[in-house]
Amino acid sequence: MHPLMILVAGPYRAGTGDDPAKLAENVRAMNEVALVLFRAGHLPVTGEALALPLLEAAGGAAPGDPLFDELFHPVAERLLARCDAVLRIGGPSQGADRMTEQARAQGKPVYAALADVPGARAAAPRTPDVRAADAADAADPRTPDARAAGPAVTHLEGHR
Repeated sequence: MHPLMILVAGPYRAGTGDDPAKLAENVRAMNEVALVLFRAGHLPVTGEALALPLLEAAGGAAPGDPLFDELFHPVAERLLARCDAVLRIGGPSQGADRMTEQARAQGKPVYAALADVPGARAAAPRTPDVRAADAADAADPRTPDARAAGPAVTHLEGHR
């Protein structure tokens, strides 16, 4: 398996009302998925990991302020240009959807589930979606290599 630099894209502000605790929970969710990707041999990144410290260094800005708008999504867009793929997690998010659209436009794989990322299933916690993917593989008569070459990339049409 070739290690990939994967942008983990998920909701940051969506559905939070900009509540700091909910924003932090969304970052935590992305970081937990990133840890699984790292343990699978990939280099996971999030736009939040780069943008939030820059916002703090620039004097801080609340979500939606002009300074926030100047830095937050543009950082993720520049980061995406350097990534090999995107893993879209969580619920509705205009920003995460924008990252997946841009990734597709750049010809990059967009994964809809952690279990779809090459090598990540073995490193993933035994959640119901991973168990279901394992069961589907067990029922698939193709070899593991043939399954891996199958439709692991999802373009998420109509996703959330």
